Amino acid sequence: MVVSERNGFIELERTVESITIGTRHRTDYGDLAQLIASIQRDGLLQPVTITPDGVLVCGARRLAAIKQLGWRTVNVWVRSGITNRLGALLAEQDDNLLHKPLTPTEQATLYRELKEIMAEEAAQRQAATQFGTGGKHPGQAGAGESPGPHGLKGDAREQAARLITGKDASQRLERIAHLQNLAEDPDQSEEVRQRARAELAAIDTGSPVSPAFQRLNAHTSVAELERIANDTDVDEIVRHHAQVAAHSLRETPADVKAAELERLAVEALRRVKEQTKTQKPRPLRPAPKPDEGPVPQFPVRAFRVMWNEMAAWWLHYDVADIAHALTDEEHEAFQETIEGTVNFARQIAEHRTTTRVAQDAAAKVIA
Repeated sequence: MVVSERNGFIELERTVESITIGTRHRTDYGDLAQLIASIQRDGLLQPVTITPDGVLVCGARRLAAIKQLGWRTVNVWVRSGITNRLGALLAEQDDNLLHKPLTPTEQATLYRELKEIMAEEAAQRQAATQFGTGGKHPGQAGAGESPGPHGLKGDAREQAARLITGKDASQRLERIAHLQNLAEDPDQSEEVRQRARAELAAIDTGSPVSPAFQRLNAHTSVAELERIANDTDVDEIVRHHAQVAAHSLRETPADVKAAELERLAVEALRRVKEQTKTQKPRPLRPAPKPDEGPVPQFPVRAFRVMWNEMAAWWLHYDVADIAHALTDEEHEAFQETIEGTVNFARQIAEHRTTTRVAQDAAAKVIA
């Protein structure tokens, strides 16, 4: 008997014993006493969700509770549009069933589908607990096991991952799903989509997920920098900084670790976006004084990035404009920076000369 129909779900009355529970669902339901008492008091506010073939998708604890109550029939939501692959996976009855293992991208595809269904079911549960029957006030919890108003929580993602893979692989699947979204996103550049497809293919042949995820994050940041650099509505100086940063990142040596490349790209994009938000230029900062405490030290790679961004900077400014615009304090800060830079350059040259002389002397001794 059809009870109602909405949002791709048909509510039916079905015998409890006719619902198939695959082995991928957990069997440890915890303490069901509170849930059973809630169902006895208020009824089942949210039906369990099944496939058109009667396979359980969501609501294993609710189903276990009503079985303990001895119910023979129960209202269920029948979710249409579930792929055959996901339906078959949820219906598995033998843990040792011989079948071809799912590839990582197949797992992620099913994970995305199941997450969408679980999010829809969570919204249904939320509505049921807010507007349910039995004299309950809106927002008062009932037998719906509601996860809250903001979609899937972390434990729900873990549940979806366990149903697909048998373990909590939610972070890994989320990252693969992110790459899949990039590969399918028409708003991304063709280069980003191609890189995402290449990374996904590599993952299916055994490449690790985290570096691929980090590389794509870096590439999307570079693509966004290049978009800003080509946007004529953006301030010319900001566009220049975006162009230099993108070029510097593309010239990063191939042996740089993916995590470091991601960090550099995300930081460069953050700096440029901060510039786009700035209403007026910030004044030049004077060099820190010796009594201001320790100055943070940066790695060599940060030095390279900074000087790549500074390459031939004087060609991009008009001397008269700068001389006219700088305050006395800003001009003093500029001069301090130049003097410090020249002094640092002299020390580098001296150190390189000393090192080279020592190396030549050592080579003569060995010869």
